[in-house]
Amino acid sequence: MRTIIGRWQTWAGFAVAAAVLFGLAPAVLSSFRLGLLGQYLCFAIVAAGIGLAWGRGGMLTLGQGVFFGLGAYMMGMHLKIADAEIRKQAVPDFMQIAGIPVLPSYWEPFSSAAFTLFAIVVIPTAIAALLGLGVFKRRVKGAYFAILSQALAAALAILLVGQSTLGGSNGLNGFRTFFGFKLSDPVNRQMLYFIAAGTLLVVVAVVRQLMHSRYGELLVAVRDGEERVRFLGYDPANIKVVAYTLAALFASIAGALFAPIIGFITPAQVGVVPSIAFLIGVAIGGRTTLLGPILGAVGVAWAQTAFSERFPSGWTYAQGLLFIVVVGFFPAGLAGLGTLVKRRKRASEPPGPNPDPDSLDEAEKVGASS
Repeated sequence: MRTIIGRWQTWAGFAVAAAVLFGLAPAVLSSFRLGLLGQYLCFAIVAAGIGLAWGRGGMLTLGQGVFFGLGAYMMGMHLKIADAEIRKQAVPDFMQIAGIPVLPSYWEPFSSAAFTLFAIVVIPTAIAALLGLGVFKRRVKGAYFAILSQALAAALAILLVGQSTLGGSNGLNGFRTFFGFKLSDPVNRQMLYFIAAGTLLVVVAVVRQLMHSRYGELLVAVRDGEERVRFLGYDPANIKVVAYTLAALFASIAGALFAPIIGFITPAQVGVVPSIAFLIGVAIGGRTTLLGPILGAVGVAWAQTAFSERFPSGWTYAQGLLFIVVVGFFPAGLAGLGTLVKRRKRASEPPGPNPDPDSLDEAEKVGASS
C-alpha cells in the first residue's frame, strides 16, 4: 500500500510541476521573465547532478563549471557556424575581426547538428569518467578532490581566455538561430524554455529512480562508510564514478541549453565562481533531498536577479551570508527545516527508546552527523 501511495504521490508531483512549468509560467510571465526562468532551469539541471554526486555520494564537486562550459561552448560553436553559413561567410564574424581567414580544424565537425549533439553528450561524459577513474581509484577524496575539481575549473577558464579562436575573454555571442529557428522570434524563445523545462523533468525522474534503486543505497553507503562497502565486496570507486559522470552529463546538457537561451557564453560563466554558485544553491536548498537542490538553485538565481536589480553591489555579500547561515545552522538545507523542527520537538519530549537509525531520513542523518 505504501508503494502504491508513493507512486501516486510521485506522479502527482510531476503533474503539478508540468502544469506550473508548461502552463502557469508561460501564461503569467513576460517573454523576458520567461527567458530568465529558462536560465534558472538550466542551473537546476546542474544542481540535480550535484545533489546526486555530493548529497548522496559525498563528493564535493567544485568544478561543475568545466562540464557546463564544455556543453555551452560546443553548442555555441555550432550556432556560430550556422550563422556564418546563412550569411555565406567562411568563418564566424568574430574570427573575421581577429583576422582568422579559415575555420580551425577542430571547429569543422561542429558544423553538423548531429555531431554537436553527440559531442555534448559523449565528450564531457568521457572526460568525467576518465578523471573519476584516475582520482577515485587512487582513493582521493574529501578536500583533496574538491581542490582538484576547482583547479580544473580555473584552468579551463584561463585556457578559454587565451584562445582567440573561441572568442577570448569575450567568448561566443550574437547567436541568431537555433537549429534553423530564429532566436529573435518570441515563439522560438518560448520553445527553448519548453525544452529546458522538459529536460529538467526528465533529469529529475532519472535522479529519483537512481536514489530509490539499489545503486542509490550503495551510493549513500559509500558516503557514510566507504571502507565498510569495500569490505562487503563492492568497489567504491566504480560507484562514485557513475554518479560523478552523470553529474557531468547533466551539467553539459544544461550548458548546451543555457547558451542559446542567454545568447552568449564567456569564460567568466564557466570558471571557479560559477562552480561555487552552483554549489551554494544546492547547499541552501538541501543537498540530500531530491527537490532541495533544484528549488535551491532556482531560488538563489531568482534572488540574485531580484536583489541585483535593487542593490547591484550587495548581492555577493548577501549570498555569502545566506550560505554561512544555512551551513552553520541548517546543515540539511532549507529542505530539512521540517526535519529539524521534528528533532527539536522530539528533544523536548520525555526520553523514550532510541530510534532505529534505518528509520531516519537522509535529512535527519546529515543533520545529526553535521
